[in-house]
Amino acid sequence: MNTPSRVSPQPIEIALLASVFVVAACGLVYELVAAALASYVLGDSVLQFSTVIGTYLFAMGIGSWLSRFFERQLPAHFLRIELLVALVGGLLPAVLFLANAHAPGAFRLLLYGGVLLTGTLVGLEIPLVMRILKRHVVLKDLVSQVLTFDYLGALAVSLAFPLLLVPTLGLVRTGLLFGLMNAAVAVWALWLFRHELRHFGAHALACAGVLALLLAGFAGAATLTSWAEDRFYQDRIVFTATSPYQRIVVTKNAAHGGHRLYLNGNLQFAERDEYRYHEALVHPVMAAHGAPKKVAVLGGGDGMAVREVLKYPSVESVTLVELDPAMTTLFARQPALVQLNANALASPKVKVVNADAFGWLESGTDTFDVVIVDFPDPTNFSIGKLYTNAFYALLDRRLAASGYAVVQTTSPLVARTSYWTVVGTMESVGLRTAPYHANVPSFGEWGFVVASRRPFRLPTTLPAGLRYLNTQTLPLLFDFPLDMARVPTDVNRLSNQVLVHSYEQEWGKVAH
Repeated sequence: MNTPSRVSPQPIEIALLASVFVVAACGLVYELVAAALASYVLGDSVLQFSTVIGTYLFAMGIGSWLSRFFERQLPAHFLRIELLVALVGGLLPAVLFLANAHAPGAFRLLLYGGVLLTGTLVGLEIPLVMRILKRHVVLKDLVSQVLTFDYLGALAVSLAFPLLLVPTLGLVRTGLLFGLMNAAVAVWALWLFRHELRHFGAHALACAGVLALLLAGFAGAATLTSWAEDRFYQDRIVFTATSPYQRIVVTKNAAHGGHRLYLNGNLQFAERDEYRYHEALVHPVMAAHGAPKKVAVLGGGDGMAVREVLKYPSVESVTLVELDPAMTTLFARQPALVQLNANALASPKVKVVNADAFGWLESGTDTFDVVIVDFPDPTNFSIGKLYTNAFYALLDRRLAASGYAVVQTTSPLVARTSYWTVVGTMESVGLRTAPYHANVPSFGEWGFVVASRRPFRLPTTLPAGLRYLNTQTLPLLFDFPLDMARVPTDVNRLSNQVLVHSYEQEWGKVAH
């Protein structure tokens, strides 16, 4: 039988309900950080989020079941479990970053092992809290109060994680911060139940040790992250930023051809050959139109596509729609990157709109002569919606009757089904398509699709000074060899997102 508490019931009730709030918040943070790191390192974001969350919830069930074997000294057990959660959950992001840099083969094992252990410990906590509270609260109030604070903690973190925590602290420091919160709950329990603990000194020493370790980790988190990312990218990192939408990393290595841009670990461009990509993306439609005046660029916050658009004297306005203001700010202010886009974002012809492209298309009414769509590949459902028939129907509505749109897709060689899914999805809303591809050494064979209401005809002239395209080689881009020829595909809809699944499957074969 447990020794009766010498603390009045109300402070214990308040303290333990507050700890439920913290436990729920911390548990969700550890789960989200692990899922984000899994997607960042392993790719296949939908699969990784699903398996990490599933593993965590399964582990919580194991912890809840194991709690039946804790019969005596419940406050002491609760305190120890809090310290273990603080250590395992708080240090998990740092351990995973180090594993990715030093022992990538162990990353998956550490990821799922850490999630399993953290989930089990968190699953132990709530039943123990409820059994301690049962001394002072009747059952009907106990359940409602515990679940209320549990859900409130989850709600608070679900809002703060993408909007405040990750942009401000990054993944490693976010994990360590919530580890410190778990340790603080342990210290709180140490004080509240000091008369019940048989080995108060040992518990106090354990609390001090865990707090010291987590504080040291928090202080050195920036150094650890930089070291791990240097190893991951193999180049000198010259700029990093974490926005609510993505992790932005710019590297530089003269041997590798200068600057490279990575978003969430995925290469977006390499300075040595980005001209091939952007010339192939922009000039076939711009030159074919003849005299475009109003142009919209969706995505492409680096300003490279805008740079190519501005080579046409007929252009009067360019609307750049980029979700992440951190991208447009970076490429408008950093001198080395401004040089790459020829200071295109400072042109008086350019208007930058930081908004979701789907919503922007839906809410506007003006039309454009040319629309250039330069989104990241459909690695998750959030991006995948920008490749659906619903999106292309909106795109068609904003395209002038004689206008052209062009969409970057993926590799028709590596992800053949995914590429032709985009083509078929465009055609499903009544657009004519002209698929083509170009070789970009940093990416390999890469695909693009022209979409319009009128037939597409190859231009007979191109702007002077291009480094890749000319009128003789341009027709070759529209010729597909047998291993990239069209295959039957389904339409990518908001309700099925078949493109995200085929993309993960096809590129997953390359990764493994």
